[in-house]
Amino acid sequence: MHSSPRLRAALLAAASLTLVAAVLPPPKPLGIGDTLFPELGNPGYDVLSYDLSFAYKDNRSPLDAVTVIEARALEPLERINLDFTHGKVASAEVNGEPARFETVGEDLVLTPARAVVDKAPLHITVRHTSDPRGRGDGGWVATEDGLAMANQADAAHRVFPCNDHPADKAFFTFRITAPAGLTAVANGVPVVPTLRFGPSTTWTYRTKHPMATELAQVSVGKSAVVHGTGPHGLPLRDVVPEGDRERLAPWLKKTAGHIAWMEERVGRYPFENYGVLIARATTGFELETQTLSLFENSLFAGEGYPEWYVESVMVHELAHQWFGDSVTPRVWSDLWLNEGHATWYEALYADGLGKYSLERRMREAYQRSDQWRAAGGPPAAPKPAPPGEKIGLFRPAVYDGAALILYALRQEIGTEAFDRLERRWVSQYRDGVAGTADFVRLASQEAGRDLGAFLEPWLYGKTTPAMPGHPEWSTPAASGKPGASGRPGKPAASGRPGASGKPAASGPSAE
Repeated sequence: MHSSPRLRAALLAAASLTLVAAVLPPPKPLGIGDTLFPELGNPGYDVLSYDLSFAYKDNRSPLDAVTVIEARALEPLERINLDFTHGKVASAEVNGEPARFETVGEDLVLTPARAVVDKAPLHITVRHTSDPRGRGDGGWVATEDGLAMANQADAAHRVFPCNDHPADKAFFTFRITAPAGLTAVANGVPVVPTLRFGPSTTWTYRTKHPMATELAQVSVGKSAVVHGTGPHGLPLRDVVPEGDRERLAPWLKKTAGHIAWMEERVGRYPFENYGVLIARATTGFELETQTLSLFENSLFAGEGYPEWYVESVMVHELAHQWFGDSVTPRVWSDLWLNEGHATWYEALYADGLGKYSLERRMREAYQRSDQWRAAGGPPAAPKPAPPGEKIGLFRPAVYDGAALILYALRQEIGTEAFDRLERRWVSQYRDGVAGTADFVRLASQEAGRDLGAFLEPWLYGKTTPAMPGHPEWSTPAASGKPGASGRPGKPAASGRPGASGKPAASGPSAE
């Protein structure tokens, strides 16, 4: 009896998998060595694109999902580690052939039928579930009528298999199927017509710029999609609860002006479109998901927040599209570049409205800076989060404490050089990754002198240096306790940690 060629191929593949498994050591979680998240990211390959398919039923059921990854091997690979947890894997393929898969820690480890050679293309397909049921550690966020995604900092791999580190940006395609009556949205722009199959509808979106996994956004709910036009014809797309469209319209109309304000300071908006996703959810934060920033509905619901404060938070998340989204941190210790800049432009905007002066905010931050550094580490070297602490590395030192560095730098080199630096930073590293050393080098070039010695203590010192131009400013002796964590316009006791959901300096009470 002779077996068919197809059967012989299947038997050979199975034998190959068995042989490889027999000679390889047990799989283990890997990481790229980030000091704050040592097991996130994976060595050996570069992801070029993700194609994510999700089938949503309700918040009580896992989503059926397929993740397709196009990548390039950077070295010979006998195994491929992906970051993934909170889902069940049904099957995996590497370059069209079945691959053995095992879960170790929060890694999904694939053993391909044959080793992958250096520089070879990688086509990975994983069929799995994605569990939206609440665990309190990020990823899917339940809303009143569906769900949204909040992956910062380390939660994308709780939604889909990925290389979950911002240093490995990639293009994304999203295919979302949901029951009739619901609307699905994601980062980027629609690329094919919406498809309806009986009681279900499928939407497809694609990004036109690379994106970090932590910035991915998918939302399903009873939503209204509001289209508009921003500066130089920029498409605006806002997603709001269907019943709140009229009430939220005045806020949505402010975005075009916010974009124009930012462009005057740092240059052209870097992506294909922009908008806000306002969700009926209790998150405690707002989040700069790329092209579609996530906001809690309560921020706009007249719960004691003055208009200037709400606008400054909107500008904070918008500023992230340049600082953090387009220019992405090389390692998580570079987070101060994201949050410091977003806080800086938030504060500048409030200052321009005449509600909370930049100098006052920086002086108050200066007074708390030593306490913040003692509690959470200096801005460019934050301490790892203690076990079980949800705030993690998002402490005041990387918000107002980091904005304080920018204020000191502007004081040192002058406004003109500082403004050139800001524009050059977002232009030179657009769609890429950059870190603290890159910023110091660029600042030195714009200033025409080496700023390493000046910036070193601001970035890494245990205590706060003297502020140029303000010899009268002083910091109380560090007490080891964090400073107040409210935001301008809202007392710390309010429970709103701040824009992006992370603590910042306290400010005046609501006006």
